[in-house]
Amino acid sequence: MKIAIGADHGGVGLKEAVKEHLEKKGYEVRDFGTYTRESCDYPDISKKVSASVVDKESDFGILICGTGIGIGIAANKVKGIRAALCHDTFSAHASREHNNANILTMGERVIGQALALDIVDTFLGAEFEGGRHQTRIDKITRLEEENAELEEEN
Repeated sequence: MKIAIGADHGGVGLKEAVKEHLEKKGYEVRDFGTYTRESCDYPDISKKVSASVVDKESDFGILICGTGIGIGIAANKVKGIRAALCHDTFSAHASREHNNANILTMGERVIGQALALDIVDTFLGAEFEGGRHQTRIDKITRLEEENAELEEEN
């Protein structure tokens, strides 16, 4: 399984720990930066990881910033992305099973490393249940398409 990962300066430490954890488990990890604590803009990182997932170069994405909020908001602006902010394992498996989330977001300043690694394992180990949940995902997709049409008209 291929995982795209990225973080801004507020999440780079946790990103490195998650990357190492995934590689030890045999995942192929594509790291889209950042690589230092020097200030950078999370939408730039989010765009790269999201594109990798949408283009099917990566199966899933993981994005980390200080809170996980901003980087997730940016990811959810990309058509086809369903980024879920998870700071507990219940949300991690529910986001995959019910929402078919394809990007996990977390906040380095919010959770500890051990919990983050459990969340990553839970997210990647869960599978979408389909059924009534697929109907809801289809509605989200239609909303994306309707919004794209509105943007074209304006």
